[in-house]
Amino acid sequence: MVFFPSISRTISSSVRKNVQTHYRKLRYMSNVPENTVYGGPKPQNPNQRVTLTSLRQKHKKGEPITMVTGYDYPSGVHIDMAGIDICLVGDSASMVVHGHDTTLPITLDEMLVHCRAVARGAKRPLLVGDLPFGTYESSTKQAVDTAVRVLKEGGMDAIKLEGGAPSRITAAKAIVEAGIAVIGHVGLTPQAISVLGGFRPQGRNVDSAVKVVETAMALQEVGCFSVVLECVPAPVAAAATSALQIPTIGIGAGPFCSGQVLVYHDLLGMMQHPHHAKVTPKFCKQFGQVGDVINKALLQYKEEVTNGSFPSSAHSPYKIGAADMDGFFSELQKLGFSDAASAAAAATEKIQTANSPA
Repeated sequence: MVFFPSISRTISSSVRKNVQTHYRKLRYMSNVPENTVYGGPKPQNPNQRVTLTSLRQKHKKGEPITMVTGYDYPSGVHIDMAGIDICLVGDSASMVVHGHDTTLPITLDEMLVHCRAVARGAKRPLLVGDLPFGTYESSTKQAVDTAVRVLKEGGMDAIKLEGGAPSRITAAKAIVEAGIAVIGHVGLTPQAISVLGGFRPQGRNVDSAVKVVETAMALQEVGCFSVVLECVPAPVAAAATSALQIPTIGIGAGPFCSGQVLVYHDLLGMMQHPHHAKVTPKFCKQFGQVGDVINKALLQYKEEVTNGSFPSSAHSPYKIGAADMDGFFSELQKLGFSDAASAAAAATEKIQTANSPA
């Protein structure tokens, strides 16, 4: 028995060495470089992933829910770092990113590209992908097949679809029964502009206001875990929020919803182009003027490239030793590239002059 502790220590030491060796081999085999700028952002807190359960708890406590619509990896990273609860990959990418006048043209394959990009950057928020127009209206089978693709190929946690018509509520029910979480969407439903007569607010008369509440209730009944209320009067949104047991997410619907959503580009004041001004909604508050910063930076870049001040030596970091440089000159001469050798020599001299103390 007295030998067991020493045997145990020997085995334990051996196991640790094997694990460390195995880890190093895995590290070398990885396609993600270690300790480099290519490692990507680190999740804010891998143990604090937003789930339906945490959203329900937040709603039960009366804490506002935050949602931002993003379309790519950089926006996903920023949304993640800010601690936003839900990141929606919206079909509004059709207008904001692709330059269309409506949300109708974007395809499912295009949406999946946006979904995958956002999913790589946003590790903490609940990820929700929009079902684009024409991908869920024909049948419940089509709706479920599309939703499955958004989760399996797009890396989303849930989907959003625009409610209103009975067929869309039926589609939401089928998707929920297939085991996929769904957010409904009522009020102004951009995919229905053909019958709405354009991007028009809803709920501004008795019948329309009642329809907003009834449609939201119907979406709750079929299992949606939340409902987006878009472009409706604040009292109508307040009534819907009170009637529902699930959280409402407002966009242009006043302050009485369970949470709010805005588009990343809109809230940052990112784009100043006339097209974007045309499609930026009245209800959007710009929390920044990022577009002005972008324009200024691009103009400065153009100026410095034009006058030759960029790139300076500070932004030309890669060096070649003097011996290798001489060998390079020699090889260029042998290959008959005399002008190239002269250009390289002149560049070397200019760099040395620029770096020499005054």
